[in-house]
Amino acid sequence: MSVGLTPEEAKEAGEEIITGKFPLAANGRALTMEAEKTGGFVRVVARASDHVILGVQATGSHVSELSGEFTLALEMGAVLEDIAGTIHAHPTMTESFHEGVLKTLGHAIHSA
Repeated sequence: MSVGLTPEEAKEAGEEIITGKFPLAANGRALTMEAEKTGGFVRVVARASDHVILGVQATGSHVSELSGEFTLALEMGAVLEDIAGTIHAHPTMTESFHEGVLKTLGHAIHSA
């Protein structure tokens, strides 16, 4: 599933980007639902200069449940720090988006 721009699309549009990719295998809730077995991930694409989120891509079991959070971030013009500063309950799949954002900023809490 993808909302907004992929890294390739953002580069083609002339954007200088930063990205972060978080594996579902490092998410506690994904593990309890065996979602990590699909090799899934959440990837965040943001503009390098101002950290505006340009796109989010996710693959794996149960990622469709994250689509509302992804589209809300794009619609509101969220920057990485907006999502990084938002509490995401543990254990939930939405933590994967939070961790993807933190990874984009170079501060992921968990990793696989």
